[in-house]
Amino acid sequence: MSEIIEHLTLGDLEVTGRLVDASNATLYANCTFNGSTIPVIYKPVAGERPLWDFQDGNLAQREFAAYFISELGEFGVVPPTVLREGPFGIGMVQQWIDINEDIDLAMFYREDNAELRKMALFDAVVNNTDRKIGHLLPISEDLVHGCDHGVTFHEDDKLRTVLWQWADKPLSPIEIDRLEKLEIAVRDSSEQLLQLISENEFSALLARINRLLSEKKYPSPSDEWPAVPWPPF
Repeated sequence: MSEIIEHLTLGDLEVTGRLVDASNATLYANCTFNGSTIPVIYKPVAGERPLWDFQDGNLAQREFAAYFISELGEFGVVPPTVLREGPFGIGMVQQWIDINEDIDLAMFYREDNAELRKMALFDAVVNNTDRKIGHLLPISEDLVHGCDHGVTFHEDDKLRTVLWQWADKPLSPIEIDRLEKLEIAVRDSSEQLLQLISENEFSALLARINRLLSEKKYPSPSDEWPAVPWPPF
């Protein structure tokens, strides 16, 4: 267990605020472990609003599953995340990321940036239905994280993102190698993933990875569902 994951898992949580613009209960908290305190986001399952197309009380598990896939595929795009008990019950706890305020997100998200490209591939794998501009967390132009991965892993193709600049572009040899290794790792991690998502969603995850490997290109917007989340920010 890495030091930061141990900190998030075992630390004492003290809720100090709430992100009022979030649709579900999203709490700002301090996590203290061995005399050290770090800021975190805590999303209790009890504060989740029901969605018509996702299982009730399962968004926190999907947030953790997104982190799990990010690590399995060596994407490194999701901040350290755990599932644990907190002051308001079990939920997702994720390290808070201070973004670089000098980066103009309204312009940055459109760039042909290697970190954003990696995020776009990750989103295609996890079937992210809500990659908004504000869900990008640039620490620098060479290091970008993403947040809010509760509406991912649906068994139907529902990719909605602002990162379409690579649509239909060929995958690089490095990206193909990453996906090949991820496909094996996902199969080897079926027991852990099936505790977080359904069997149908697990099968769809593998199918998306294999489709990317077969087509060897980034997906393109569909005519069957909105391609960009609303509002986009």
